[in-house]
Parts: sequence; structure tokens; C-alpha cells
Amino acid sequence: MAGQLDTRIEDADDTGIEAFATHDVINQAPEYGGINLAKGDPILRACLAGHLDDGELADVEAHGVETGSHEFLELGRLANTQLPVLKTHDRRGRRSDQVEFHPAYHELMRHSFAGGLHSALLDGGVSTQISRAAKFFLTSQAETGHTCPITMTNAAVSVLAKYPDVCADFLPKMQTRTYDPRFLPISEKNSITIGMGMTEKQGGTDLRAISSTAEAGNQGRYAITGHKWFFSAPMCDAFLVLAKTTTGPSCFLIPRILPDGRVNGLRFQRLKDKLGNKSNASSEVEFHRAEGYLLGDEGRGIATIIDMVTPTRIDCALGSAGQMRAALSRAVHHCRHRKVFGADLIDQPLMTQVLADMALDVAAATALAMRLVRAAARADSDPVEAAYARLMTPAIKYWICKTGPALTYEALECLGGNGYVEDFDMARIYRDAPVNPIWEGSGNVMALDVLRALGRHPEAPGLVLEELSSSGGPAIVSTCTDLQPLAAKALSDNGQARILTERLALTGAAAALKELALDDVADAFAKTRLSGGWRTTYGMLPVGIDAAEIVESLCPAAA
Repeated sequence: MAGQLDTRIEDADDTGIEAFATHDVINQAPEYGGINLAKGDPILRACLAGHLDDGELADVEAHGVETGSHEFLELGRLANTQLPVLKTHDRRGRRSDQVEFHPAYHELMRHSFAGGLHSALLDGGVSTQISRAAKFFLTSQAETGHTCPITMTNAAVSVLAKYPDVCADFLPKMQTRTYDPRFLPISEKNSITIGMGMTEKQGGTDLRAISSTAEAGNQGRYAITGHKWFFSAPMCDAFLVLAKTTTGPSCFLIPRILPDGRVNGLRFQRLKDKLGNKSNASSEVEFHRAEGYLLGDEGRGIATIIDMVTPTRIDCALGSAGQMRAALSRAVHHCRHRKVFGADLIDQPLMTQVLADMALDVAAATALAMRLVRAAARADSDPVEAAYARLMTPAIKYWICKTGPALTYEALECLGGNGYVEDFDMARIYRDAPVNPIWEGSGNVMALDVLRALGRHPEAPGLVLEELSSSGGPAIVSTCTDLQPLAAKALSDNGQARILTERLALTGAAAALKELALDDVADAFAKTRLSGGWRTTYGMLPVGIDAAEIVESLCPAAA
């Protein structure tokens, strides 16, 4: 016994742990991160080629280095584990109605401000919109919660810029790239964020059913009274809100703190305990005669605030595409470093099929979202692009955002048990995936908006389908031919609207891939998505598609 004990002591390391202990870690992938998310994404690079100059491309690549770093990914983890806290009263019992965030959240906001993600619509220019979209896509691969106020601030420009008499002091503060989270009147801040509040528990999607009211007061101000069921990013400096006057729903700009330093009458009841999107505080709020400024005409509030819808939906598509890329990248990373049955997991035929099948959707979502950005940026000067933006925005938002949760789950399964535990970030990505399909219009709303675009702009289908057909490829041309009667059928029976909407998006995705001259990827996508076959899971590519080549070309190992 003594000899055995002596041997065990000699074999122990200086911590007292035996050298032959079972704690050796083998067959585990190294930590994900320390990569350039822009340089390692062939689809994104193809989307940017010819649209950005060398300086703009370098800026996007630098953003890719930052968002792919271990440090930035850690900020995303911390912001979603150290959650925002509502402080309704200060220590002396006074109403404060403030939300405290972990410093990681503010670091994420500073980074997105520095990249101009909050102000591209003010900065103008097609290349600015494309560059901003690429950086938003990259940021979404690391953390999506903080992008909610970023998106709303950028989208709010579409409304505020039309009313300089009311918003002249707001717009310059929205354009600066220095993030300022201080709880101060707007006049004392370096920069501001803008939120919005439309959803009420008794109205939901039906904005005309809101019960919040607005009473006209002195000097063009209104007193707002009501209750908003979902009110995201409550620490924004001002909010676009719908409330009813005697003539109907109207749009108001409500500052968080009044010019004289008084806190406006926003009383936060609670923060929503959400499935995901944890870093972003979403609240329930009551307005106690909160002061607001009317934007547009009384009774025309929905028409006024609707200008925020398109840029918000575009960000939903970009954000979901980014999450899909994030999920796929982690799955591929894991499979490249994991051995099963004596071979790398990525080389196992069934796994290769699953990864390639997912990669096709990620490539299509990326190309399609970026194609939509270009259309929206050029809509004012190009009637074809305007038609594309009108008709395709709800269709693209529908398909990309609804594909995200299914794909993210499949990627999670590739990691097995590691994907299911909170030590890895796949569980967070999976929980975050359902928010974009809901935000700014769920699936049925998107499908009905496609029908609404068809009815209001009868010229749009012809222009868009001709544009899609011009990309080439017999499958795309054939599908475009079939879409015309399908659209007529859906207009007469809106129960067919989802079929039309998904078909339109899939055709647009195949065309977007063709535009990038990625013929093998585009053909594989068209063959598997436009054939009309019913697919409910990944990993069912037909014979003749080189799955290994697809994985390597879309997720190169060097990245």
C-alpha cells in the first residue's frame, strides 16, 4: 500500500491532481472566434463587389475583424446573461423609470454607433446604405438585441426628416457617431436614439384599434394618455407613438426628458420576460399625460409612421440572415474539429449533406437581403427598383425571417449536447431567432402586404418578374411564368397568400444568387427550392449536387 501511495504522489502535478486523471479534454472544437467575419464570407464579398470603393470595402472588413473577435463575442454573451433591470423609483422613493444595462450592452452600442449603423439614412448615398447593411449583417452574427434601438433610430429618419420644423434639433443628434447613454435632455446630449411604440394589448396588429388618446395643448404640444403593451428600448431619448385625436390615430414624437429637464410622463410597469432578445429591454408602459409633438396631420398617424416600416423590415431580414450565418459558421466550425467513427464529422456524408443544405439557404438569404438593400437605396430614382422594394420587401422579410428558427435549430443539433447548453452561444442564437419573424409584422401580415402591394401597384409584378427572369436560368424563368396566375389566384383568395409570398421570395433568392455569378450555388438552390417538392428538414439534397464543394465554397476553411 505504501509503495502504491508513493507512486501516486510522484505522478501528481503541483496542484495535487493525479497525472493519469480523466480530465484530459479531447475531440472538442477550439473556441469559435478570432476570425474576420467579412473576409471569410464569399457571399457577402460577392454582394459588395462593384458597389463599394476600396475605402468602403476596407471599412467593412475592419468591421468584420472587430465583430469576429473573441472580445466582441464575449460582449454579446455578457449583455445577454447580465440582463437589464428596471428601476421605477430611486432610493428616496421618487419616480425614476430608468433601465440599467450591463457595461457590455453599452460597449455594443458604442461599436454600432461608431460604425454608423444608426444613421445611414441620414448620411445618404447608395454605397452608404450597402456598407451599412453589410456591417449590420456582421454585427448580427455576434449580438442582435442591441440592434433594436439601432434599427429604430435609423428607420426613424424616414419620418423625422419630413418634419424639420419639429425635428430640427433631433436630426443632428441622430447623425453623430459618438454614443451617449446619459439620462439628460436632448439639448445636453452628444447623440440620441429614437424608439417607437404602436402595439397595445387590445389592438395588437390592428393599429386603428388603439385606445391611447392625445389632447391638444399649448404651443403645438399634446398630452398623451394610454398604455402600450410592447415598448422596446425604453431608454431611447424620444419615441414615435400612435395615439388617437378626435380625427383618428395620429403620430407623435414624445421626448423622454422635456427641454426644461423634467422627466416626461412615461411610467414603465415592467420589463417583458422574453424568450430571447434578452439584452434589449422591452417594456410595458403607461403614458400619464406625456407631452408629445404632432408629426403630420391629425388622423393620418399610420400613414405618417409607415415610412419606418420598410427600413425596419429590411433590418429584420439582414438580422435573420446574419443569425443564420452565425449558426451555420458555428456548426461548420464544430464539425471540422470533431471526429466520429475515425473521421472528421464534416466528412461524414450525412453531415456534409446537412451542412451544404443549410449553406444554400444562408447564401440565398444573404444575397436576397443585400439585393433588397440595393433596391431600397435606388427606389427614388429607378422605377424597377421601386417596384422591387414595394413587392419584395414583405416577401423577403417573410421567407428569411421564418427560415431562421428552423435553420438555427438544425445548426444547434450539429453540435449535439454542446449546442443545447448555455456554455455555448448556440442556445442564445436559437432563442433570438424567432423575434424577427414577429417584429414589424408576422407571417400573415407579410403575406397580406404582398397582396396589398399587388393591388395598389398593378405594374409592380410585371416589372419585378421581368427583372427576376433576366437573371437567367430555366428554373427561374419557369417559376416567374407560374407566378402571374398564382398572384391572380391569391388576390381572389387570400388564403393562398403564403404560397405566393414564399414562392416569390424563393424565386428572388435564386435570381439574387445568379446575379452574383455563383452558378453552381444558384443552380443547386433552384433545383432544390423551386422544384415544388415539400421539404421540412435539411440534408436531403438530390444526387448530382456536390455537398462537400458547397460547404467548402461557402464556408472556406481558411476563414
